Parts: sequence; structure tokens; C-alpha cells
Amino acid sequence: MSDLLSAFASLVERLADLLQPLFATTATAAAIVLCTMLVRLAIHPLSRASARGQKARTRIAPQIAALRKKHGKNPERFRKELTALHAREKVSPLAGIMPSLLQAPAFLLMYHLFAGDRMTGHTLFAAPLGDHWADALAHGGVFGPAGQVYLVLFAVVTGVAAFTYRRTKRQLAAQPLDLGQPTPGAGAITKVMPLLSFATLITVAVVPLAAALYVVTSTTWSAVERALLFREEAEAKPLATRA
Repeated sequence: MSDLLSAFASLVERLADLLQPLFATTATAAAIVLCTMLVRLAIHPLSRASARGQKARTRIAPQIAALRKKHGKNPERFRKELTALHAREKVSPLAGIMPSLLQAPAFLLMYHLFAGDRMTGHTLFAAPLGDHWADALAHGGVFGPAGQVYLVLFAVVTGVAAFTYRRTKRQLAAQPLDLGQPTPGAGAITKVMPLLSFATLITVAVVPLAAALYVVTSTTWSAVERALLFREEAEAKPLATRA
């Protein structure tokens, strides 16, 4: 783990050196953002596959409903038929979670890197990258020099979360939560799931600022990426409605 941290720290430092002429004292912060984008770019093929899987699940949703109606009283037969349907349509129920699973190690790596003393002396404007929001509040308050940096991050996260919230609600309305069988509490999950996009606000508030930059960049990338991947589907619906 220590070797991996050292290698990653070296990458961030090299990028910061390259960005120094453009970003001066905020070069390390810019390097973190760039590293995050490189991580997201590396797993973009999986994100595309996840989007294709979600579109495929939307397409076969009527067939799943028909199977449930036909075999609802025989759960074992329903599961077999559902598995066969997924195999025929080449749809993986787990495809949607792979990008998130692969991001988790990257986030943990960055968190351990930024939670140590490697960020000492590096800042994003007036906010030290190794500090937390609580430190900004203790030194100048909400509207102090460091506090203002966090206000900008919170504003970005809120805007992205609101955008994601609306998209998630529309997607759940078009394709209700389907776990392959009737699920107790599915209605409550459907109501709560769109609100999870706002949980990033809590993360930004409690992790070191350097890690918060990773979270904000990754979340923004996700919102833009999904909007682009599902753009064709969104454009097709108004055409279908007019037809």
C-alpha cells in the first residue's frame, strides 16, 4: 500500500510541476483534478457498457413484467426465466455498478494520500488542501478566505446534485426499480434514491479539501457523462411522443 501511495504521490507531484507555470500556487489542486479526470477517462468504457446495459434493461422491462405476471406464483421458475431472458438479450444486472466499484479503490487511495502530511504547504487559493471545512470555519468562518472556497465547492455540488436528482427521478419514472422479484420497500427506495445525489455535500464537508476536490470532480464528470450517454434516448422520447 505504501508503494502504491508513493507512486501516486509522485504522479500528482509531477503533474503539479508541469502545471506550475499555468496555475502557480494552485498547481497541486489542478493536478488532483487532472488525475481524477484521468481515472474517470480510464473507466469510461465501463461507463459506456453500463449505459448500454441500463438501456437494454429499459427495453426488456415489458418482458420482465410479462414473466412476473406469468410466473409470479412460482419464484423459482420466474428466476430461471429471468436469467434466460438476460442471457438472450446479453444484459448483465451487475453492469451498472462496475464503474462505482472501480472508483472506490481510487477514492480510498486519494483519501489516504491526502489525509497524511503530503498536502502540507499546498493550497487551493486560501484553503490548505490538507484541511477540512471545520478548519475553514475555525479560521475566518463561513465567509472567510478559506470558507469561500468551500462555498464555491458546495455550490458546484448542489448544482450537480440537483441536475442528477431530476435525471434520476425521470429515469425511475420511466423504468421503476426492478430487482427481479417483488421487493418490500421498493417504493420507499425509489423515493430516497434520487436524494442520494445530495450526500456528496456531506462528503465534501468532512474529508480533507484535496479529497473533496476528487469527489467534486468525479461527481461532475459522472453527471456530464451520463447526460451525454443518455442524450440519444432523451431526444428520442419527444419524437416518439409526437408520433
